Amino acid sequence: MSAAADAARRPRNAERRRRARRQAIRRRRATALLSIAAIALACFFLLSAPSKAPPRAHRGSSAATRHVPPAQPLTRALPQTTLPTASSPQFKTEMADLWKGVVHNSLRDAMPAFFPETAYERLKALADPAADFKGRLVHDFSLDIGAAHALLGSDAGHARLLGVRVVASYAHWVPAGVCANSIGYFEMPNARVVYREAGAVRSFGIASMISWEGVWYVVHFGAILRATDSGQVDDAASGPGVSAYSGTC
Repeated sequence: MSAAADAARRPRNAERRRRARRQAIRRRRATALLSIAAIALACFFLLSAPSKAPPRAHRGSSAATRHVPPAQPLTRALPQTTLPTASSPQFKTEMADLWKGVVHNSLRDAMPAFFPETAYERLKALADPAADFKGRLVHDFSLDIGAAHALLGSDAGHARLLGVRVVASYAHWVPAGVCANSIGYFEMPNARVVYREAGAVRSFGIASMISWEGVWYVVHFGAILRATDSGQVDDAASGPGVSAYSGTC
C-alpha cells in the first residue's frame, strides 16, 4: 500500500474507533440507568407493601376460661396470672351449684364448683395427681358436703342462699414450686356462704378456693387438714360471720 493511501485511511480508522468508544459509553450508561431504575422500583414496592401488625398481647377479663362446669360453658381461657373476681356470672353459678349440693347432700350437684380434675393434673407435681384428686380431695369434699347438709337439718329444703362473701384483699399468689405445685395460682381463704333458714341469717366458711385461668374454684370446703376421715363445716356462725385471713397452699 502506498504512503498516500495509508495516510488517507488513518483518519477514517480513528473516526471508527471514536464511534465505537461513544457507542460503548452509551451502552454502559443505559445499563447503569436500567439498574438504578430496577433498584428504585424494588424499593418502592418494599416501602409501599402493607406491613403485618404485631400480634396483640392477650388481655382478658376474669369471666372466661377453658375448664368450666357444664352450667357455664365458655370457649376462651385466660392467663393463669389473671386474678379472679367473685362478681362474675360464672362464679355465682358455681356457688349456686355448691349450695344445691349442700341442700340435697349431693356431690354430683356440687362438683361444678370444685377445682377441675384436668387442671389439677397439670397443677400438681405428683407421681399420680389423678389418684390424689379422687382419693383425697373429692373424697374430703363429699364428706364436707354431707356435714354442711347436716348443719342445715330437717329444714334444709327451705334454706335460701343469700350469697358467698369473698374478701378480695385476701387473695394471694402461690408460686410454682411451693406445696408440690408445678404451676402458680391465686388462693382465696375463708370465703363465707351466707344463707337464711327459719327466718335467721346464718353462715359457714369455704376453707380454701384456688384459681384456674381466671376463675375461683373450691378446693378445700370444710377443712384443709383433718385429723379424722370425717366431714367438717368451716366456722359455722349465726349471722354472716367474719372471714379471717390465712396464707395456705
